[in-house]
Amino acid sequence: MADSMTFKKKLLGLQSNLMNFAVQLTSNRDAAADLVQDTTLKVLDNEEKYVDNVNFKGWVFTIMRNIFINNYRRQVRNATVVDTTEDLYHLNLSQESGLSTPEGSFAAKEISQAINGFSAEYKEPFTMYIAGYKYSEIADKMGLPLGTVKSRIFFARKRLQTMLKDYR
Repeated sequence: MADSMTFKKKLLGLQSNLMNFAVQLTSNRDAAADLVQDTTLKVLDNEEKYVDNVNFKGWVFTIMRNIFINNYRRQVRNATVVDTTEDLYHLNLSQESGLSTPEGSFAAKEISQAINGFSAEYKEPFTMYIAGYKYSEIADKMGLPLGTVKSRIFFARKRLQTMLKDYR
């Protein structure tokens, strides 16, 4: 019981530090408050996983950072418009794709053309990866081993870099 109270006191003592870190991550006070709350709940739920000889502050901050990253990935995935046209005319980008400038529109068209030049075995996992899917989700959806998906995305990325080396 005393260990549990010490754990909770340590966590309460970090609340202002957590808030400062959350504001740095989110750049929004309300979102930061939500992130601190989510982190606090996650830490309390996982109290039994904490080992005494581990840096408590580092452990809690890592949990916060992971929650932020997971939430960000989820938002990106939800904001992505998946192209259902037969020839994949539109590149699968989020709504804020930078296409408002002529340079952005030109670059997106070039990238889209380059990706459309890939064979289906490379194009499909690569476009899913761009859309925000995780490697494991792509592997499950395509019925392929995880290593195969990772290597296809790696080779597609390298090929795209070579094809578009003038944009670097």
